[in-house]
Amino acid sequence: MAEALLNALGGGRLCAYSAGARPADRVSPYALELLDAQGLMTEGLRCKNWGEFAGPAAPTMAVVITVCDMLTGEACPSWPGQPLRAHWGVADPAALEAAGASGAEIRHAYTQAYAGLAERVLAFLSLSFEELDRAELERHLNEIGRAGAAASLPNVGEFLLTEEK
Repeated sequence: MAEALLNALGGGRLCAYSAGARPADRVSPYALELLDAQGLMTEGLRCKNWGEFAGPAAPTMAVVITVCDMLTGEACPSWPGQPLRAHWGVADPAALEAAGASGAEIRHAYTQAYAGLAERVLAFLSLSFEELDRAELERHLNEIGRAGAAASLPNVGEFLLTEEK
C-alpha cells in the first residue's frame, strides 16, 4: 500500500518499491480492493523480496523505511549507497487473513493500516526534502515514524525509495 501511495502522491518526485524478507505469493485481494477504492493504480503491483533491491544492478535507494517489528534481530540487506533508514511500524492486516478472521475484520484492518500509512506518506511528502540535509531528513523521517508508534503492531515488510524516476 505504501508503494502505491508514494508513487501516486509523490508527483514524480520519487519512485517507491515495497519489498520484504518473506513476501507472500500474491498481493492481498483486500489490499487491491482498498487501493482500487482509493483510486490508486494497482496494475503491476506484486510481492517482492528485498533481495531484488540489494544487488549491484538494483536502483540506488535514497531512503529505506521499515514497517515491521517482527524482523528485529534479523539481518537486513546491505543497501548500496547507504540510504537513510527509518521505521514506521504499522499493524499487519495480512496477519488477520492468515488467522482466518472474517472479511469485515480483515477489511477494517486494511483500512486502518492504509490510514496509518497515508498519514505518514503525506507527512513525508510535505517535506521539502530536496532542501533538507541528510541529518534533518533523517530526523523528520524518525519523527514521522514515532507519530503513530503507540498504535502500531508488528508488520512484515519495507518500502524503498529511490531518487530515480
